[in-house]
Amino acid sequence: DVYKRQCFFANDGYQFFFFKQKTAYEMLRSLVGSEMCIRDRWYQRRVHGDNSKLHRKMSYLLPHLDSGWEVDQAILSEEDRVVIIRFGHDYDPQCMIMDETLLKVAEDVKLFAVIYLVDITEVPDFNTMYELYDPVTVMFFFRNKHMMIDLGTGNNNKINWPISDKQEFIDIVETVYKGARKGTIL
Repeated sequence: DVYKRQCFFANDGYQFFFFKQKTAYEMLRSLVGSEMCIRDRWYQRRVHGDNSKLHRKMSYLLPHLDSGWEVDQAILSEEDRVVIIRFGHDYDPQCMIMDETLLKVAEDVKLFAVIYLVDITEVPDFNTMYELYDPVTVMFFFRNKHMMIDLGTGNNNKINWPISDKQEFIDIVETVYKGARKGTIL
C-alpha cells in the first residue's frame, strides 16, 4: 500500500478521504515478513556483495524507540528493571552482531532488564549528550540514572563494541543490576 488514507468529517456528517503518497522511509518501515527479507537481502548484496557472511538481522524482533520522547519515557517508566538501550543503525554489521546477542538474552534477563533499540539517525537527540559516534553503543539506565560501568577500556559510560557471547552479556547485565540495586558505582 503506497498511500496513506486520511479521513476528515465535515460538520454535516459527510466523510472526506484524502490520499497522500507515503515517503520511501515510511514504506521501508511498513514492510512485513518476506518484504523485509527481500529488502535486507538487497541491501546486503549491494553493500557487502553476494558472498557476505553477515549475521541475520535480528533488530526487527526487538522494540525500537522512534523519538527522543519515547527514549525518555522508557528510561523514566522503569522502576525495578535496568533499561538497556542499543544506539546505532539496524543495517550496520556490528549492530547486527549486538542485536543477535540482545535477542538471545532478552528472555533470560526479562525479570531484571528491558532492552530497546534506537536509530541514531532517526533520533539524533542523544548523539552529542552521550557522544554516540561509534557504530554500536550499549548504555544502561536504572531509575532514571545513567549507570557507569568500568570494563577496563577507560570509557565508563557505555559499551561501544559488539558482544557476541550470550553469557558474557548476561553477566554484565546481572552485575549492573546488582550494583544499581545497592546504589554502588560499577
